[in-house]
Amino acid sequence: MTKLLSAYQGVVNETVISQLRQLGSRLTGRSVVHVNSTREGGGVAEILDWMILLMRDVGLDAHWEVITGNSDFFSVTKKIHNGLQGFPVNISKREWQIYREVNEENAVRLRPILKEADLVVIHDPQPAGLLGLCPDRQGKWIWRAHIDVSRPARSVWRELLPFVSGYDASIFSMSQFAQPLPHPQFLIPPSIDPMSPKNMELDPEELDSVRHQYNLAPDKPLLVQISRFDRFKDPLGVVAAYRLVRAIQPVQLVLAGGGATDDPEGKEVLDEVLEAAAGDPDIHVLLLPPDAHRTINALQRLADIVIQKSTREGFGLTVTEGLWKGKPVIGGDTGGIRLQLVNYHTGFLVNTAEGAAHRIRFLLHHESLRNKMGIKAREFVREHFLLTRQLREYLTLFHILSSGVDSSAIYI
Repeated sequence: MTKLLSAYQGVVNETVISQLRQLGSRLTGRSVVHVNSTREGGGVAEILDWMILLMRDVGLDAHWEVITGNSDFFSVTKKIHNGLQGFPVNISKREWQIYREVNEENAVRLRPILKEADLVVIHDPQPAGLLGLCPDRQGKWIWRAHIDVSRPARSVWRELLPFVSGYDASIFSMSQFAQPLPHPQFLIPPSIDPMSPKNMELDPEELDSVRHQYNLAPDKPLLVQISRFDRFKDPLGVVAAYRLVRAIQPVQLVLAGGGATDDPEGKEVLDEVLEAAAGDPDIHVLLLPPDAHRTINALQRLADIVIQKSTREGFGLTVTEGLWKGKPVIGGDTGGIRLQLVNYHTGFLVNTAEGAAHRIRFLLHHESLRNKMGIKAREFVREHFLLTRQLREYLTLFHILSSGVDSSAIYI
């Protein structure tokens, strides 16, 4: 768990902290409820883990609720997730009925707290149906889409649209993700907690321990991708890029991640990765538990290059994490990764395994440039992607919605 706001004065200046407390003072006592579909696994849960604490620290009465569902429900919402990111899917009428039924079941449990809240933030499509099931709600409701919905499958968006149209506002990570909706839309990219176990400084002894634990050679360049085992993260493409590099020079690869309780495809993708890596002692496929934050931190710090070769990405917090550790990142030329990677400055954007391999070889042969890019990368995160910036933008949005200001032409 993170510390309170005052602990961040060593990372950001006192003016930033003061501004956050001033914004919070205008919202003191207002109740805020965040709702998502999992408490562990994935960037949304990580963000809410610190956001709830800091919102309370600046004066809000903040809460975090999680919807529950059976395997059929999460199979449907995974299809919805894939469809919103442009993947062709077929969702039957019965599956949409399952989606409605599970939202109805959760509404019975959550309605007492949701209808009394001053502000409700519903994260992603899984709990989006709750809005229509709380007709006596008193506060403002916000739909926060964390995924890349720039080119959704038309059939999926058409079915989801009635569930999200009635919100008072929506939040997207990038302007390219915004969709025609009958309410104000706001742009708030995600961010990381620099004081969390996943991002805090680690001593050399701990790094050596992790290196030894996973049999990583200290004299061989290390490539690391940290992500859920999800096809949109393209782990097989990373393996292909690694093999192209290995054909020319020694190198080792770590593909590490875990699953999320709302992602039923993770096991299938992991099995495909294990099959692709079979027999190669320099490919380390690690299925980590949800609390392996310090291990992930250490692996990113041990890396010579961090990779996030996604084919679709709402933002990609693992990119931010790698940059914060002073590592150049090679990422897929998609979604929120484009906000973070500036070619030749903080990393490289690629579209193919061949392109990734070319950039990996380039960076491994130019150590001085690699180090300079790492320095730029860390400062870029400090300026744009730390939690203080994201908290400020949420508080600003809450103030706008709570004050009755016409927000039809406001974007933050």
